[in-house]
Amino acid sequence: MSANKKSNLEILKNGLFGENTIFRMAISLCPAIAVTSGMKNGVALGIAVVFVQTMVNMTISMIRGFIHPKIRIPIFMLVIAGYVTIIDMLMSTYARPIYKEIGLYIQIIVAFASIFARAEVFASKNRVWPSMVDGFASGAGFLLAMIVISFFRELLGKGELFGYSIIAGNPLLIMVLPAGGFIVVGLLMGFFNWVDIKFFGGKGASGAG
Repeated sequence: MSANKKSNLEILKNGLFGENTIFRMAISLCPAIAVTSGMKNGVALGIAVVFVQTMVNMTISMIRGFIHPKIRIPIFMLVIAGYVTIIDMLMSTYARPIYKEIGLYIQIIVAFASIFARAEVFASKNRVWPSMVDGFASGAGFLLAMIVISFFRELLGKGELFGYSIIAGNPLLIMVLPAGGFIVVGLLMGFFNWVDIKFFGGKGASGAG
């Protein structure tokens, strides 16, 4: 089935599960490891990516008829950089405490392979609304991954969620270290692959139904 013939629900499921940025595609792993020691930072970065991915897809789809194929890459990068600058300025103004911790990772969203890939593969070939759905789905898949990874790392590594104490006792400190991040991501990747094979025949959630 070609991309432009998929329903919005299929596009959404594909972004969330079938081609999940972290668990299925295994890209943009550095920020996934770096900022997910706490739920607050993980969710903030995820929301920023949802905004950038959705707006980039919308913009590229709107101007796709005016983009010469030979200069599409710099055009895509300029569009991505523009929206990253907007979210960077907004967070530095209205979410200063979080920005002090993850500001660097907000700025390097411009280099996320997942954002460029969706602009190239989908938005440059489809109408505006499906492209926005695809962008939102891809960004939401990243946000979902951030939430799940942050949940396990903060809970097991600190005994907390969003900074509030949940579990009394000795936490597993390795979980808040980079090694713990790789362990959690690896285990969750394995789980997603198992679910894919067990329930979807290796075709991903988007292939269901």
